[in-house]
Amino acid sequence: MRAFIVKLENHPGSLADVAEALGEKGINIVGVSGSTWDGSGALSLIMADEEGARGVLEERDADYREVELVSAALEDRPGSLGAAARRLADRDVNIETLIPTGMQGGRITVAFGVDDVAAAREALGELAAMGSQPV
Repeated sequence: MRAFIVKLENHPGSLADVAEALGEKGINIVGVSGSTWDGSGALSLIMADEEGARGVLEERDADYREVELVSAALEDRPGSLGAAARRLADRDVNIETLIPTGMQGGRITVAFGVDDVAAAREALGELAAMGSQPV
């Protein structure tokens, strides 16, 4: 599973333009997060059709990159994200993006976009195993 990190300008309509273009091609967005800072921002997307999404982004000449995802089921309590992030940091895994993908019972599933999937799975251990269900 991969996320697409799309660079956007920080102005009205940037998100709408990308989301509409994907929708017009029948590509469903199944996970999303984003933020802006000053004049630019980034949108992280998980899509049901990665090949189709890639085509839409390339057709639009979008500035984007792809990153592998590792899902983890975190307890819904203070400190659980920090503990998971520390596990990754201690293994020298860089988090490129973070996308919440679901909640069930007392757990929230989070997809971590990372630079080293094998090390991330090892670092997250049982959290990754529990959170490895498809988005």
